[in-house]
Amino acid sequence: MTAMVDLKSLPNLPGYSFPELKDHYPRPQTWNRVNGTRIEQKEGLSHDRPKLVKVPKPQETWRTGSLPDSQSRANFKNAGSGIEHDQLPSWDAFDRHVLRFYGYFKEAVVETNLENHRVRNVIIYYYLEDDTSQIIEPKQDNSGIPQGQLIRRHRFPGHNGGYLKLEDLQVGSILQLYGRSIMITDCDPFTREYFEQAGMSQGPAEPMETDPWQETRKVMKETHAAQPRTYEKIYREVMLGGGHINADMQQFLEKDKKVLRFYCIHDDVSTPQFERRPFNIMFFLADDQLEIREQYPLNCGRDNFPIFFRKAKMPIGEFKVEGPQAQAKRKHEYVHGNDFRVNMNVTLLGVNFFIYDADEFTRKYFIEELGEELEQRVDVQLPERAVPRAKTPPYTGYGSWDDSMGSVTHLIPKPPKKDFIKLFRHEGKVLRFKAKFANPKPEDMDRIFVMSYFLQDDTLSIHEPPQRNLGIVTGRFLEKGVHMNQLTGQLFQPNDLLPGNNVKVYNNEFIILDMDEYSKKVFENPDTLMKQFDLEAVVQKLRESMRQQYPLVRDIFRRFDTDHDGVMTIAEFQQALEKFGFQLPPEDVVKIMKHFDTRNDGQVSYNEFCDALLDSDYTTSMIPTKAPLRNDHDQRYAERAVIKSAERAETLQVRKATKELGDVIYKKQNFVMRILKEMKHITHEDFVTCEQIQSALEQVGHPFHIEDVQRAILYLLPGANLDAVDYRQLFQAVVTSFHDLSGVR
Repeated sequence: MTAMVDLKSLPNLPGYSFPELKDHYPRPQTWNRVNGTRIEQKEGLSHDRPKLVKVPKPQETWRTGSLPDSQSRANFKNAGSGIEHDQLPSWDAFDRHVLRFYGYFKEAVVETNLENHRVRNVIIYYYLEDDTSQIIEPKQDNSGIPQGQLIRRHRFPGHNGGYLKLEDLQVGSILQLYGRSIMITDCDPFTREYFEQAGMSQGPAEPMETDPWQETRKVMKETHAAQPRTYEKIYREVMLGGGHINADMQQFLEKDKKVLRFYCIHDDVSTPQFERRPFNIMFFLADDQLEIREQYPLNCGRDNFPIFFRKAKMPIGEFKVEGPQAQAKRKHEYVHGNDFRVNMNVTLLGVNFFIYDADEFTRKYFIEELGEELEQRVDVQLPERAVPRAKTPPYTGYGSWDDSMGSVTHLIPKPPKKDFIKLFRHEGKVLRFKAKFANPKPEDMDRIFVMSYFLQDDTLSIHEPPQRNLGIVTGRFLEKGVHMNQLTGQLFQPNDLLPGNNVKVYNNEFIILDMDEYSKKVFENPDTLMKQFDLEAVVQKLRESMRQQYPLVRDIFRRFDTDHDGVMTIAEFQQALEKFGFQLPPEDVVKIMKHFDTRNDGQVSYNEFCDALLDSDYTTSMIPTKAPLRNDHDQRYAERAVIKSAERAETLQVRKATKELGDVIYKKQNFVMRILKEMKHITHEDFVTCEQIQSALEQVGHPFHIEDVQRAILYLLPGANLDAVDYRQLFQAVVTSFHDLSGVR
């Protein structure tokens, strides 16, 4: 048996050592200049030794698939089985691991006699990756003192010389730092858990100390009036000679952020072409001001200046420019929102508007405040204009129909595209009809013709079968091609060849006498499949054909899993069969799919696909044969497969709608502010409907279908009410979940 020899243990004698080959010979640099002082770079003098941390060894992630482990791989796994921890540098193991402590320190106040000290709260951050610390003071409104970063991030000096260590930070202790005494009162849950795992538990949280100034501010915020201000109180104060209130301020306090919104149109006849322009009339109840905004449709050709009348008080009647000595108008001489109604014509600044609708808040305001219900919405949408189109010239009969239409639809004719779906669906389907001349000559009385119509490319051919003693050369009468029926002026269609109809081609008129049995069945059900397949042979041929696609089963499955969702539905399975030329009826497709689907859940997973496609990897006996195909039709399984296919299709639509909405909101810079501003123009409430969100997106140039908007809302906000959606929360969810859906699958 050969023994292993360690060459390093051999004596350093000639003939017992190997030369050490190096690529380059670096020269160490031990001298440097720091802060203008020349120092020697040495571990412990100018820098510390890199900190190493023990971390649990990660689990083995080697995947061998369906193949057994090799002998070398097994030895490698056994060699490292006893190692439970690895050593990593602290900057890698503790990256973004921060301990957070809460505390305060007292600061003397000598400028006032109301207080002699003030308590300032701080947050201490300890970064485990490099043992640095930082102190932040939370900002307070109207404090009058600079707040934020109190001490920048660096290694704090310790009380015994050296640097601050992790053990020096304990809840309930006092941290002496740069002349300040910071009382540590609490820490966050992550910090407590970290210290418990290290065997150093933190003490209970200490109460935060307050100062007279904080108590005074707290009392000011919590103090309320002894009696609420009501209309009855105002009335009694006025009756007693007091109550000099500011009426405008009272109106502002009661009706701030309450806006009446009316939707109207203006028929503009000043342009060469009649145009119906949509507007929004917004009346602000807080100050009785009015604003008119124009809603520009997409591709309207107008500059985007939506403010038609800037927010201000609008006088009744025509607008007049008055001088500084003109008498000020009274309140009743201005336009008020209570005068507007739905289905009403109003004239504002000489412009006629028709109000056709109002928002929900306006309708509720009229019912609760005025006791009047507004009329229902009036449909003011104009019918779409019929664009004049030149008449298509008649088909001349020369060349194919598609070639002739290419000269009509394009200035430079393009080669016509073939309908490959139609070619595949109707491959081999030929309708045959028996015919004779409609007005024959005496020598043509006994001539019989067979008209063959090919459904795959809509071509027609006429053949004359041989007859004895006819005296006429029979055979091909009309070559296969696209021909025109001269009686209708259109290309031949299958319905033109029904028995009893007359057709005319190249000045020869025929009468249809009969059709064969195959044609009758096709007319009864055009999508019927007349071919009969041996399903067991189809399964074997399908298995062998799939194996020849790619060397790996994973690539074969991805090839037929078109939406890349990890399963094959009934539609994808039928496409796989059609790719190899098997046009099977839906019942046979369900039978073959059930043979692959061993769990009978209506879809084929990757594991089931591998089990049905591949043979056993390793056996000690003969390779077992695959289970035979069952020819019985399972109606419940067919319904289950259809339901699964519909669910997968809907899931794909949900992902697509959410992804498109994320592309609009997340990728475009400052788009969130634009859409929020547009939502403010539509309504002042925080909850909106799906139609209002769709309208806002359309106004900023990104139209969406209402179904896609609903799918995105229900995916991002599960259980949300589609009639009351918090749009701020919705846009925030779109931004936060964008990268969850942006990966290419």
